[in-house]
Amino acid sequence: MIDSRIKAVLNLVRSGSRVADIGADHGYLSIELIRSGRASKVIATEKNGGPFEALSKNISGVEGIEARLGDGLQVLSAGEVDTICIAGMGGALIKKILEDAPEVVQSARQLILQPMNGADKVREWLNQNSWIIVDEDLAESAGIIYEIICAGNVTLSQTKIFKRESSPLREKFSAQRLEKLQHVLSEMSKSDTARASEKFSVLQAEVDALKKIP
Repeated sequence: MIDSRIKAVLNLVRSGSRVADIGADHGYLSIELIRSGRASKVIATEKNGGPFEALSKNISGVEGIEARLGDGLQVLSAGEVDTICIAGMGGALIKKILEDAPEVVQSARQLILQPMNGADKVREWLNQNSWIIVDEDLAESAGIIYEIICAGNVTLSQTKIFKRESSPLREKFSAQRLEKLQHVLSEMSKSDTARASEKFSVLQAEVDALKKIP
C-alpha cells in the first residue's frame, strides 16, 4: 500500500506518538501509522474538498484517525500532537506551513519532513528556528531519490549515525546531487556577479564535500 518514500517517513516516527499527517492525500501513511502501532492517534488533514472526501472514505473504519479539512497546520491546536509529518510537498510550501502555525509547531517534539524539492529551504528554516536535525534517510520512488529529514526540539547525542549514512542509495544520491550542483555552478559562472555571490561559495563548498565522499 505504501511506497518506499512513505515507508521511510513512517520508520522515523517515534512509537506511540500522536501524529499530524499534513496533506494526507489518500491516507496511506495515516492508516499504516495506526496499524503498525507507530501512532496512538493521527489527525490527517487535506486542504481541498475533493481530496478530503477521498481521504475520509479511505480511513473510514480505521479507529484512531481523524480527518480534518483545512490549510496545513491551522486546523490543529497547540499540544494536540507530538509529531508533525509533512511529505510530498515542495520545500518552500513546507516552510510556509510551518511558519503559518508557530504555536502548533512549537508544541510538537518531532518534525518529519519529506520535501519533493528545495530541501535546503527546509534545513535553513529548521536551523533558524532552533530545531535540531536528529536523523535523515533517503528513499527512491519512481527512479527519484528523496530526502527525509527528522528534527527534534532537543539535542541528541552528536555521535548518532543518520540512516542516510548507511543507505544503499547514498552513493547514487550524492552522484545525482553533485551533477546537479556542478550544472548550477557552471551557469552561475557565466555571470561575474553570480560568481562573487555567497550562494556560489556555499554551493562550491557542497560540491567539494560531495567529491570527498567515497
